[in-house]
Amino acid sequence: MQDVQQIRNIVILGHGNSGKTTLAEALLFTGGAIKRQGRVDDGNSSMDFEPEEAKRHISISTAFAQIGWKKHEIFLADTPGDDNFVNETRFAAQVADAAILTVGAVTGVRSQTEKFIDLILDNKLPSLICVCKMDKERADFQKTLAGLREKAGLSPVVLYLPIGAEDKFRGVVDIVAGKALLFGENGTLSETGIPADLAAEAARLREVLMEHVAETDDALIEKFLEEGALSDEELMGGLKAAIRTAAIAPVCPCAALANKGMAPILDTLVGLLPSPAELPARAGIDPKNGEVIERTGQADAPFSAQVFKTMADPFAGRLTIFRVFSGTLKGDSFYNASKDETERFGQLFVMCGKEQRPVAAAVPGMIVAVAKLKSTATGDTLAEMANPIVYPALEPLPAVIAYAVSTKKGEEDKLFSSISRLLDEDLTLKLNREPQTRQTLLSGVGQVHLEVTGEKIKRKFGVELELELPKVPYRETIRGRSTVQGKHKKQSGGRGQFGDCTIEMEPLERGGHFEFVDKIVGGVIPQQYRPAVEKGILEAMEKGVIAGYPFVDVRINLIDGSAHTVDSSEIAFKIAGSLAFKKGVLEAQPVLLEPIMNVEVRVPKDCVGDVMGDLNSRRGRVLGMDSTARAEVINAQVPQAEILQYALDLTSMTGGRGAFTVAFDHYEEVPSHIAEKIIAAYQDPEGSTD
Repeated sequence: MQDVQQIRNIVILGHGNSGKTTLAEALLFTGGAIKRQGRVDDGNSSMDFEPEEAKRHISISTAFAQIGWKKHEIFLADTPGDDNFVNETRFAAQVADAAILTVGAVTGVRSQTEKFIDLILDNKLPSLICVCKMDKERADFQKTLAGLREKAGLSPVVLYLPIGAEDKFRGVVDIVAGKALLFGENGTLSETGIPADLAAEAARLREVLMEHVAETDDALIEKFLEEGALSDEELMGGLKAAIRTAAIAPVCPCAALANKGMAPILDTLVGLLPSPAELPARAGIDPKNGEVIERTGQADAPFSAQVFKTMADPFAGRLTIFRVFSGTLKGDSFYNASKDETERFGQLFVMCGKEQRPVAAAVPGMIVAVAKLKSTATGDTLAEMANPIVYPALEPLPAVIAYAVSTKKGEEDKLFSSISRLLDEDLTLKLNREPQTRQTLLSGVGQVHLEVTGEKIKRKFGVELELELPKVPYRETIRGRSTVQGKHKKQSGGRGQFGDCTIEMEPLERGGHFEFVDKIVGGVIPQQYRPAVEKGILEAMEKGVIAGYPFVDVRINLIDGSAHTVDSSEIAFKIAGSLAFKKGVLEAQPVLLEPIMNVEVRVPKDCVGDVMGDLNSRRGRVLGMDSTARAEVINAQVPQAEILQYALDLTSMTGGRGAFTVAFDHYEEVPSHIAEKIIAAYQDPEGSTD
């Protein structure tokens, strides 16, 4: 068990292909946590160990590791950069103490980088910026740095200046220490003097660093203005304090795949980023009285932790992963303050890639796991029963795309059992039954997200998941009125069948559903047969008339009819009611209704015109706009049929910078030219090409 002052809890953030996993791999290798440095492109990285990750060469789940460096323990979380899996990233960032932001030296700051900068700012994370891939062709440190300075909030300052670039990247200049570090074999470093061609730039950057540090502290700025300089001790103390409050973000160049620049990064993590004990107390709620209480990151404080990830395994069962915020966890049980239950566990583990290493106790900053808990779920707070606290629950991103799911005949139960187990692991997955279309819908944050879910289900549980676009739950109704007779008469030896009814049909307001009014006078239809007429109408409504969709918002008045003393029966009047309804609909101006959704789209200012134009092309109505510090919010109403794959299109339009939520609002009439195609496809499914 470590002294909390020697622990660092770090999340690695960055857009896809910015070098997060390669950096994590190189840090692990340099720190001696792994014996061989794997490659993402070769599918043998220790952090991307799931088969789906190896196949796609991207991170899908957050992976964890522990690195020992200069008597410190670094708990590292390597997160996905792809939008389909960014919920994993958000949850890891919410429980981290600090962040490494990776930016590629070739591609520079991309539009998606802003999302991760926002994540750092929202969680007030002290951060280190790593400019990765300095050894690649067209690597440009200064251009990347300029791009970072354009983004508000991070205040990047150079801590290490690269010596050379591309295939000549051979070392870094330590701006604080005033020396050069040249790269040797296997990540080794040798100290030397600053190259002459970089001496002036190094001196300038030290001055810039000093100014930035001084500006974060009243006492330091006073001394800096009076004397024009800070001592090395003042500079280092002020730098650490400024990083801890996220007022400054140091920048380090590296080439992780070639294992160049890892030791300076590890030195920065343990030397300048804060321990759990140095951060502000974390606030929660006392479940006994609802008052706000706090916990500090001290080992002798009351124990508290929060679950931020659950993994489903068909053999080991559920693996629950949590971050310790305060106190020390020993023994074999803890109190789930969110559920008011005590849970017992067998063994505490530290995650190291796909390996699990047992530990006897856990202190603040540690990420640990336990297996086979009964009730504990992602977002729950763990604590001492005598000193309970509940931290705010982690909120998953809303699901924005849905597909109908199916499998081979006879494997339905196995499929839905498998999906249910993954729902615990991935809170952005939603499973629900659409009663109208009789489809089971699986929803997620993107198409790739659902495809990977299918691959995972096949690998883990041996059942095939098939995805198809869901049917739109249209409805049918009428605009006019009609009075019609429905008559069922059948005579074919023996007892015949006879039912005769006359109905009036009129529309109800939207949401009126169905009314049946018995206006029979004089018993022309015996009382016992009138409910059968209603039942026949309801069955016909369920199946629809013009396009096979349920019928709504109609009032039926039963006004006349006739009966036969021998041949009339419930079934005859049920058929008569159904015939009357179908006939009456065709005479009462039938129309199709479609679901209209409320859509809220958040996009950068430069994308507003394209997105609004696209919404209009989807028959949408823009209701208004709001502005926030970082985005424009467009509120619109759009037919569901037009946004079944909107997640893919919005990503394409905004370069991954847009996000949206969608919720059902009401039903509206389908325009006649579209309704005609839907009706034609129903009446002639073989002949329709639409």
